[in-house]
Amino acid sequence: MARWQLCVGAGAFLGGTGVIAGAFGAHALKARLGADALETWDTAVSYQLVHALLLVAAGLWLKLDSEVSRAPPVSLSVAALALIAGILLFSGSLYALALGGPRALGPVTPLGGVAFVVGWGCLIVAARQGVSRR
Repeated sequence: MARWQLCVGAGAFLGGTGVIAGAFGAHALKARLGADALETWDTAVSYQLVHALLLVAAGLWLKLDSEVSRAPPVSLSVAALALIAGILLFSGSLYALALGGPRALGPVTPLGGVAFVVGWGCLIVAARQGVSRR
């Protein structure tokens, strides 16, 4: 399977599970969690959905570069990995915390945020590399 297919597939999966998590929070958890926990859950869902879409876009970018006979920038693949790590660490830890998970998970959330920033930064680098190769 090509890298672009992995990115698009992972983004689609994470987007779909983000929609499910959002619906679960809005319906099943609404009566069970307090306002703060629901807000934490919603934050996790929002970040998951935004970054899942970005992962799909990165996959399509990889596909486009492969179709025009160019090797995609390595930074594009690094961005995709960072986005996946960010979703798992940031959103995953927030989901767990909202459900009453151990407070020791609190420091994991900023690590996911750093992964998101790395992903966005790598996309900037990839864009600059793509422009300079033309």
